[in-house]
Amino acid sequence: MRPEAGRLLTEADDAAPGRAPYAVISDEYWGRRFRRDPGVVGKTLHYQGGVYEIVGVAQRGFTGTAPGTVVDVFLPTAMHRGVTRNDWTWFRTLVALHEGVAEKPVRDKLAAVSHQFEEKRLSGARGLSKETLKNVLSNELVMSWAPTGVSGFQTEYRPALMALAVLVMMVLLIACANVANLMAAQAAGRAKEMALRVSIGAGRWRLVQMVMVESGLLAVLAAAGGALFAWWSAPMVVRLIDRPDAPVQLLLPADARVIAFGVVLTVGVMLLFGLLPALRASWVRPVSVLKGGEEPRSRRRVMHAMIGAQVAFCFVVLFVAGLFVATFKKLSSQPTGFSSERLLLLETTGKPGVPMAAWDDVAEHLRTVPGVEQVSLCSWPLLKGIAMNNTISVNGAPPSTDLAYFLDVSPGWLETMRIPLVDGRDFRDGDFSPDVAIVNETFAKRFLGGGNVVGRVFVKPGGNGGGDRIQVVGVIRDAYYRSIHEPMLPEVFTPFARRPKPLSGAAAAEVGLPPMLTMVVKTSSENPMAMAATMRREVPKARADMRVVNVQTQEELNRLQTIRERVLAMLSFFFGAVALLLAAIGLYGVLHYSVIEQEREIGIRLALGARVVHIVRRVGAGIAVTVVVGTAAGIALGMGSTRYIASLLYGVKGTDLAMMVVPLATIAAAVLVAAVPAVWRALKVDPVEMLRAE
Repeated sequence: MRPEAGRLLTEADDAAPGRAPYAVISDEYWGRRFRRDPGVVGKTLHYQGGVYEIVGVAQRGFTGTAPGTVVDVFLPTAMHRGVTRNDWTWFRTLVALHEGVAEKPVRDKLAAVSHQFEEKRLSGARGLSKETLKNVLSNELVMSWAPTGVSGFQTEYRPALMALAVLVMMVLLIACANVANLMAAQAAGRAKEMALRVSIGAGRWRLVQMVMVESGLLAVLAAAGGALFAWWSAPMVVRLIDRPDAPVQLLLPADARVIAFGVVLTVGVMLLFGLLPALRASWVRPVSVLKGGEEPRSRRRVMHAMIGAQVAFCFVVLFVAGLFVATFKKLSSQPTGFSSERLLLLETTGKPGVPMAAWDDVAEHLRTVPGVEQVSLCSWPLLKGIAMNNTISVNGAPPSTDLAYFLDVSPGWLETMRIPLVDGRDFRDGDFSPDVAIVNETFAKRFLGGGNVVGRVFVKPGGNGGGDRIQVVGVIRDAYYRSIHEPMLPEVFTPFARRPKPLSGAAAAEVGLPPMLTMVVKTSSENPMAMAATMRREVPKARADMRVVNVQTQEELNRLQTIRERVLAMLSFFFGAVALLLAAIGLYGVLHYSVIEQEREIGIRLALGARVVHIVRRVGAGIAVTVVVGTAAGIALGMGSTRYIASLLYGVKGTDLAMMVVPLATIAAAVLVAAVPAVWRALKVDPVEMLRAE
């Protein structure tokens, strides 16, 4: 890339950890924040307690290497606080190969380097079990082509989008079968016209051409309407998956590839489902039609087959939509183990090494603000997606294969979060980490065997062969830690206060805290965000070197857990409704056409005294068999597809048979609504008029 202003980051900026406080900003951020001020180079910005000098502006159009995430500020890797740790795996590696260089030799060389690094890193790690060490060393290095970048956003949404693509294809096929049936019915209605055209010299290719032009006009108008709908709806869908703490921005240009795909799809659909009605129209036999002897049974069989396919596809769409809606409903109503009502989360930054007493002073000041009921501290909020874990050793046993998850909290945090104590006590002043801890029920059962575990001791192994002896002082109910999509994790909560380090004699140095913590504020207002501006002002008042960098509610954080499920439920419900509507319209069209074809016969039967039940059976028997066959195929396909999607997205094997009830009832209602008008028309046939026409 070439910089728009200043310079880009260089290898020298990564020469030593923490020694290059430089930043390069994106062109978009330059325009949005600085109005493209040419003097931006040399200005400074504050980030996580550090001051960075802006040394350049990135090339226009570059927003990072992670699709869906637009980066405003680029920093040297060596400025990350975890760059010197050997137990962090937060980075992604991008490799640019020289032209003509094969991938395999590069991968093999990098794999050897990676294996040697892991062996050296873990050679003195006594805090890991032999099984864990073996698993780590047996990992393989994988190189994947990244023409579209590398993103967790892609990994999270790719299977879901594949499932939605299948739904869209099913709806498209239902719509196409509908149009083909209606055009076939139209061609049957125009049989005499076609026969006359052939009689006066029109060639059969001319008839095909005429019907295909009509199909093409319909396809172009539909594609234009679909393009307008996509232009309006695509940005709306992107907004639905947007996160306040990680804004999503996707570039969705209607470039040549998109237009070409639309054109090919439109032409393909037109040929696939418009050609058969056109050929059937051209196969008309003038003598037979003009004598009224055209036999419509073969045409009806084709139309009935398409109705059966529509019903089957409709079942698939409704089953998958039901899976997504039920999953969203279940996750949304799932208890989290804590109360999120009236909780405001203040992500607050200060200088590195600020003592605990300073954070306590800020918390005490916030408690005096009107509208504030409780204030407590934690390293990060629950369900934030962040995790810190380690192995556990109990009674001198080797380190566990399972991991325990740790979080620093202040006294009173449990009360603020409304997480009940099962046994023991909360933290109090004078408790230090790593002396004491509070664990959840899952931890107590998995590592300590359950029962009364207060007073038990376990060891958190350290990388130098030692470890921290931790005594359990309390047990709490289970609460979700990182994500509600995971099973309940074994959790360990430790106090912020670290035991002072001895210096000389009786002197001791208090251990400072990380530069960023989260203050959990319980407000008296039902709308905690109403206190956001006040909290932003009050924190710097209590301590000038602290500021709030992000504010959100715990309820908002909970809702963000189900963004994907919410979007899938909304879109699949929409596609399910469209599929059901199309199937009902198609069924009505075929029944209506069937009644029109049999009006003369129905009139004669009514004149001879046929009962209503016989007429209904005559009109609906054929289509009823088709619907039953389509229903059986649809149930089989729907159950299979939902089982596969459930295992792909959620790791769940099997599906709930109760999911069959809603699709069955919905399609039964659609069949009834579509059949009633057609049957009513059949019963309203006037026998006298039919006989007079005969």
